[in-house]
Parts: sequence; C-alpha cells; structure tokens
Amino acid sequence: MSEENIEPTTAPESSPLLKPRTPYQLVECDSALAKATADIISCNAPLAVDAERASGFKYGQRAYLLQVGIENKAIYLVDPVAEFSPPLWQEFISAVSSKTWIIHAASQDIPCLAEIGIHPKQIRDTELAARLLGLPRVSLGTITEHYLHLKLAKEHSAVDWSQRPLRVEWLEYAALDVDVLHELWHEVELDLDANSKSGIASEEFSSLLNQAPKPAKQDRWRSLTGLHEVKDVRSLTIAKALWSAREELAMQKDIAPGRLIPDVAIVAAVKALPKSKSELASLKTFSGRASRTYIDTWWEAFMLGSSTRDLVEIRVKSTGIPNHRNWPLKFPDANARLIASKAQIGELSEAQKIPPENLLSPDTLRAICFEPPALIGHDEIATILRAKRAREWQIQLVAPILVTSLLAEPKTAREPSEASA
Repeated sequence: MSEENIEPTTAPESSPLLKPRTPYQLVECDSALAKATADIISCNAPLAVDAERASGFKYGQRAYLLQVGIENKAIYLVDPVAEFSPPLWQEFISAVSSKTWIIHAASQDIPCLAEIGIHPKQIRDTELAARLLGLPRVSLGTITEHYLHLKLAKEHSAVDWSQRPLRVEWLEYAALDVDVLHELWHEVELDLDANSKSGIASEEFSSLLNQAPKPAKQDRWRSLTGLHEVKDVRSLTIAKALWSAREELAMQKDIAPGRLIPDVAIVAAVKALPKSKSELASLKTFSGRASRTYIDTWWEAFMLGSSTRDLVEIRVKSTGIPNHRNWPLKFPDANARLIASKAQIGELSEAQKIPPENLLSPDTLRAICFEPPALIGHDEIATILRAKRAREWQIQLVAPILVTSLLAEPKTAREPSEASA
C-alpha cells in the first residue's frame, strides 16, 4: 500500500459520563453500614476509594463523605459524621483499612481519612502513576478521558460537603469519582507495564504509605496574601495579631478562616493603620462576611498588635540551608552545582518521561548541591539520598548524574531565565 493511501488514525471521541454506572447507596444508618462492611469484607479485589472535604467552608481538612467502590457490585457513600454505633463504625474502619485501595491523588485524601482512623493496606494511585508515565495533565477528569474516552461531570467539585442532607446530584457526582477507578487503573497498569515502570510505581506507592506527616509550618501568618508589601515590624506584628484572632474565631465557629475575613482585608487594615474602631469599620478594603459583625474582635486584635512589646522579627531565621534564590550572589559555587545538576536531571526527565520533581525532590537536590559530601562517589551520594528517603529507583537513575555534576569544576552560572533577561 502506498504511503499516500494510509489514513491517519484519530483518537476516539470522548463520551460524557453524567451518572455512575454502578449502583450507589448513601450510608448514614447502622443497617446500611453493616451491609457495606459485610460486602467490603467479602471482597477480594482492591477497593476504589475517595473522600470529599469542605475546606473552603469549614475549618480544617475533615472528611465529610467517604466513597468506597466494590468493582462491578456497588458504591457506598459513607457519611462519616453520622451517628453510627461505635462497634459497627470500628468494624467498618477495620474492613476498609485491610484492603488495597485504588485512589486518585492519595496525598490529598489519606490525611483526612487517617484523622478518622482509616489507613490503607496498600495503594494504587492513578494520579501519581500518570505523573510517572509523563502525562502532561493528571487530574482525574483528564486521565479518564485519556484512557477511557469518558468525560466526567465536574460541576459540583466546589460544593459544601458539610451540608446535610446531601443533594442527589452531589451524591451522583461523588459516586462518579470512584465509578471509573477500577477500569482506569486497569488501563494505567497496562501502560506502566508497557513502559517498564511498574516497579517504579510500586516503590512510589509504598513510599506514600510510609510518609511521615509534614511538620506544622512555623509562623503560618506570614503566608498572608499580599503581606510581602508590608515592610515594618510593628505593622507585621499587627498582621500577626489579626491573623491569630481570625484563626481562633474560625476554630470556634468551625468556619474556613478566609470566609470570615480574607487575607487581603487583614493586609488592607495593616496598611491603612486606622486610628479607631469606627475608622477600621469604615474601611471599604476591610471586607468579608464577618468584618463588621465581629468588629470588636478585629479592633481588639489590632490594638494588641499596636501596643505589644513582643514584636515579631522582620524575617524568619532560617534553620536549614539558605534560600536558593540568594545563592547566585552569596554561594556561587553551590549555585553552579545546582544549575549543572538541574540541567542534567532535566535531560534525564525528558529521556524517562518523568517530571524532574518525581525523579528527585527539589529540596533534596538543593541540600546535596549546597553541602556535597567530602568524598563524592556513587556510594556516598546513594547514602545521602537514602537518608533523605529517596527510593531505590531514584537513586539508580540520579546518583550517577549527581556524581558527574558535583565533580565538575564549578563555573559562574545563571539560570536560563536570568541569562536571557
């Protein structure tokens, strides 16, 4: 057949998936929970698992709905705030925890499920697998369309899952997220095998289960949006006082802090430096649903920040290596090692079709480039990487690159973006 007669192949068109194909049931009473538990216990295959939070509405990351899918049988939408019998609830927790899970973006859901005592035996993370396969976009909707040619309805992704009763259309949306997971994992698993990445994925999944919780961030108030524009110590102290008052009220009311007053309102008040409570209340930029109803709370915090002698520091003292943005001027050798290493890892990323951050965490790379071992060899680099919880597949791929880049004579270098500026 001549080349001009070959018709180009086109990807199949995606079809909308508006409702779950597997029957689903809302579980909010003991009898329904007992049935769900019995079915889970009798199931020998992995469970499809997902969770819904209300972090944009409520304080914290609590799970307000747990979706558990049993392949070709049922989807159970379990209400974790329902008043179940404690023994039945514990039996359910044990049943779900004893199984392998198929889950999308496990790092998002595992913490909120751990809060209620649910921990997976093993996981198969479709989002992480998609990253390892080099897919450019890895949302559930995107990879479902890529592998299954199905478009998921996503119009209820930002609803308040703490509301009761839950609407039928919300329940259908929640069920959809697990309805596709078994079929999706089957296709992802084939792709991992075809690209010789099953072993890599297995190591990554095990690593997710063994990850220690991230330590609480110090001085969280410094993350206020727009606070970088505030330069003096007294104003920063007022900002901290307002942030702390908002945090305490949010906890008391179980409301997301930003729904009381947004970050920009706090920063606006700090910039304006009102002389009285009425002046604070009159500020148009001091906005938010609780900006006037709790004006006494905000003014009290403002006055505390204005009068306290316990002033904050203008900058947080670093306990680790210096910020890498300061390296070009202050630590040029370390900066040269970092640039050379990043360039080589970038080439490896293209060859392996794995994002650079999945080959090696940026924090680990910076730490090694800033303080390389006295003796630079494969074993020495591998030892450091293991101490920083790098996986064996990462060590095998990245250690030789780091040895080469760290042994190279440091050269004055700039990031590509700087060089082209």
